[in-house]
Amino acid sequence: MNELRGQIGFGGAALSGEAGGYGFGPIEKPESLVRYAIERGIKYFDTAPIYGFGESERVLGQAIKQKRDSICVVNKCGVTWHDNKRVNLTNEPGVVVKMLESSLKRMELEYFDIYMVHWPDKNMDIRYTLEALLNTKDKIKHIGLCNTNPSEIEKANEICEINYFQSEYNLFNNGFNDLKFDTDNKFLMGWGTFDKGILSGKISPNRKHERSDARSWAPWWKKSNWRDKVRFCEEISDKFNVDLKKYALYHSLKNVDLSLVGTKNCDQLDDILSFKQVEIENYNKIYDEFKTFS
Repeated sequence: MNELRGQIGFGGAALSGEAGGYGFGPIEKPESLVRYAIERGIKYFDTAPIYGFGESERVLGQAIKQKRDSICVVNKCGVTWHDNKRVNLTNEPGVVVKMLESSLKRMELEYFDIYMVHWPDKNMDIRYTLEALLNTKDKIKHIGLCNTNPSEIEKANEICEINYFQSEYNLFNNGFNDLKFDTDNKFLMGWGTFDKGILSGKISPNRKHERSDARSWAPWWKKSNWRDKVRFCEEISDKFNVDLKKYALYHSLKNVDLSLVGTKNCDQLDDILSFKQVEIENYNKIYDEFKTFS
């Protein structure tokens, strides 16, 4: 069996707590959780302004102060909000630079290791966005693209070589599938490793979420066919007698450089980090089953 390609990173959306935005409900002692993750050897921490309308950034910034030089902070621009908390997507140069400055201030940092454009903006040429970010001097070590597409990548590479990419990657979705580039020289970060809890076995078809959990109201969740996914996962687990959570993590670590996982307490993190590479005899059969899901 091939060695696993990737490592586990900390997905910061869970740090949003009850602050709203893209978050997943109440969380106790989030700063302690981040510090514990660092103690357990986590090196990559991912966040974005929209996670809790800045709350995830604030928590993460406070928690990493004493360990800043030993970790990699990944942040993003482009998804902002109005005073009434209505979300707005724009990669307009002036906006993304302002977002960069606000995020650095909120996190009390001098720079980001990797700074990514969160989503493509059909109304803004990515070349102008990147030119603005490149002019921020020492505030960004590496620029990357999230949830991107071949056309955007082609334009982006006219301005600077892009080697850092982030997209949804799990058993149900492969956001890198259509990007058509040589992955040998790219650093691929997969979000949604457990598909917002579906692949972790923590969601039942009758699950009710707290109001502060985006899954209680977000259109992207309501349209995600999540109940059918949960039932499908239960069937696959029984059919192949596998721990689907471990298999989902194995699948991600096998194919991307960084698997971002969201946890809300130390026990969950310990469970994830206890993963050991094992031979899974039915790997191809299970994966083929997931490819038939629609």
